[in-house]
Amino acid sequence: MSVRATLALLAAAAVCLSACGFRLQGSEPLPRSLAVVHIDANDTQSDFYFGLRKALMAAGTQIDDESAEEAGAVIHITQDSSVEHVLTVSALNVPNEYELTYTMKFSVTNKGHELIAAEQHVLLRDYSYSESAQLAKEREKNILSAALAHDLVTVVMRRMSSLSSTEAPAP
Repeated sequence: MSVRATLALLAAAAVCLSACGFRLQGSEPLPRSLAVVHIDANDTQSDFYFGLRKALMAAGTQIDDESAEEAGAVIHITQDSSVEHVLTVSALNVPNEYELTYTMKFSVTNKGHELIAAEQHVLLRDYSYSESAQLAKEREKNILSAALAHDLVTVVMRRMSSLSSTEAPAP
């Protein structure tokens, strides 16, 4: 097959895929009301905060770090925390299993108009514990916490992409 025929076939495949509405997973378009956002959060060092910033920028949204008044929309993160609880203990009263709970609460406003009322989302994961592998288990806990934060970012991005552009206030 010649190079031209191969290129033509690739171009035809790209046109067909774009015409059928194909999109990569996680690339949900956001409404125009979320073109410029300010993230109002107490903890700007959490996995969730960094993941949300990254996802918003990947969706083409500009992040305004300076002022909420100049941004079109404000994402309020009122709760962003992970808590670890003992799930089971051995006969010697040594923890065998832990439960990691990641809780996030957010709302979205645009020029004082509430687009998304305060919503709380909670994800749970449990993991085993071993004193002989303490460093590995601490690393596992950090990885699980980051994965839970990523899953919550996906929930928030899908929720914001479900907003129609008619929900934004008139300028």
